[in-house]
Amino acid sequence: MIAEDAAVVREGLVGLLTDRGLEVAAAVGDPDALLAAVDRTRPDAVVADIRMPPTHRDEGLRAAAELRRRHPGLGILLFSQYIETSYAHTLLADGPAGIGYLLKDRVLDVEEFVKALHRVVAGGTALDPDVISRLLRARPTLADLTPREHETLAHMAAGLTNSAIAARMGISQRAVEKHTATIFDKLEIPRTTATHRRVQAVLHYLEGEGTPS
Repeated sequence: MIAEDAAVVREGLVGLLTDRGLEVAAAVGDPDALLAAVDRTRPDAVVADIRMPPTHRDEGLRAAAELRRRHPGLGILLFSQYIETSYAHTLLADGPAGIGYLLKDRVLDVEEFVKALHRVVAGGTALDPDVISRLLRARPTLADLTPREHETLAHMAAGLTNSAIAARMGISQRAVEKHTATIFDKLEIPRTTATHRRVQAVLHYLEGEGTPS
């Protein structure tokens, strides 16, 4: 199954894959059509652009998250023109099995592209080398937070609401909301319906600090 809004790219992918003996069940141009087509045809894998209509931001990513929920075991290979480390974190949050993320330029290496597709169908992971390099080099840490932001995150990890955090820290709820928004930005947690930003921030905290007392 292929999902790509640019018709030329979409048809090019169909040609590349069929020339190598793969069957393309359908080729669609938007996330809604992708979800419907996968439900109907139950393919082994989906190849989809991360940025698709209507906003060209993260529709492909959100569709991938929904497909993983509906069809466990479905191989998903996403691609983008850009290295989006926050998208990579989100994509891998539920585990790397059956997931791939390539830059569009990498698709031009047809043999590597097809190998990556077979790898995700087999339950493996296929990450673009440039994405891996960026993840290792630029992964945000709790050290990027100010003491006040760190304290806010610690209270979040303890399960406190914003109003309870405000009372505990002796600041306004609006100030807590500002701290929280900054935490999301510094930890590169994207605004997407695929995951809950507050939960992702707490996971960062638990990984870096251990379970709060």
